[in-house]
Amino acid sequence: MKNEKGNIKKWIYWFTFALAVIIVFNVLSNISYVTSWIGELIKVLMPFGIGLLIAYILFLPCKKIEEIYKRTKKNNKRRKKDNFIYRHARGLSVITTYIIALLIIVILINVIMPSVIESLTELLNNLPGYYNTAIDRINELPEDNILKSKPVLELIDSIKKIDLTSLININRIQEYLQGVVSAVSTVFNAFVAVAVSVYILLQRRTLVNFWSKVVRAFTKNETYIKIRKYFYKANDIFFKFLTSQILDSFIVGILVSIVMSIIGVKYSVLLGFMIGLFNLIPFFGAIVAVIIAIIITLFTGGLGQTLLMAVIVIILQQIDANIINPKIVGSSLKISQIVVLFAVTLGGAYFGVLGMFLAVPVFTVFKVILEDFVNDRLKKDKDI
Repeated sequence: MKNEKGNIKKWIYWFTFALAVIIVFNVLSNISYVTSWIGELIKVLMPFGIGLLIAYILFLPCKKIEEIYKRTKKNNKRRKKDNFIYRHARGLSVITTYIIALLIIVILINVIMPSVIESLTELLNNLPGYYNTAIDRINELPEDNILKSKPVLELIDSIKKIDLTSLININRIQEYLQGVVSAVSTVFNAFVAVAVSVYILLQRRTLVNFWSKVVRAFTKNETYIKIRKYFYKANDIFFKFLTSQILDSFIVGILVSIVMSIIGVKYSVLLGFMIGLFNLIPFFGAIVAVIIAIIITLFTGGLGQTLLMAVIVIILQQIDANIINPKIVGSSLKISQIVVLFAVTLGGAYFGVLGMFLAVPVFTVFKVILEDFVNDRLKKDKDI
């Protein structure tokens, strides 16, 4: 009997192995078909992914607004079940959140974006003049000046060959936007994405409980506890990081634009928008944005205005890094600067701009898991 069971196990093992080999061989033989199929699947699931992302971003404001609506019971002498606002707090909070989000989008499109595009167009049209001015100033320098060294001159020459106006202009920007709209945001996909996000926000507790039961049904209790723990921890880290970085960048962009406008910096709205956008990328973003702003202001406003702008922007960046950002983010991302630098570098090398943006929360989650693993091992060693 034991020999028969052993033979059956061996037969199942080798059958499974052979089946896996056949599947892998067929996948590799038809890799173009498989890739095409995966691409089509991603297109079909794209609206659901966008809806999930929208719901994820809007979750915190929706939750806060729901809490505000529920507080109305304190000012209402009727019972909770007779209080319309209390009973429909979640639905009302979703509606309110979407109205606020729509108003913000309308303001961005009608107030900020026209100024940004106008400034960008003017800057690109004036670039040849700025370039010639820079060349004239460099030619006036002594021959032994570092700016007249061979590497710098080669860099300047390579910059001259770049036709930025053909790459970035109003028509090209409109083509990019139209391409994005036609590829991602068709009327149907947009409707599905919004519907999915609304459903998730309304039924978030039910969805979480369902998947919690599924995981619990297929895992041991100890494994389930760990998965649940790290799921909530990772969700907390990602959510606080994403929402806080977006809010923080928005605040920094507005502050920088206002300050630059006050001191008379040309393209102040464009530079403020750029600094706010670059601020989404930890560590490198702020540095690169400030350097670009300094170079542009040096050509458009002279050395005095550049120094004033640089000092003020650096002070604002320090206020943001030490006061505003910690207040928004809280203490969820307890990670050293060297790890941030490593994470952003590695994420950018393998996954581009998106990798640089998401590298910090991903490494923070890994750090939490690694710390728990090390602490558990040390605790076991002490017990032994």
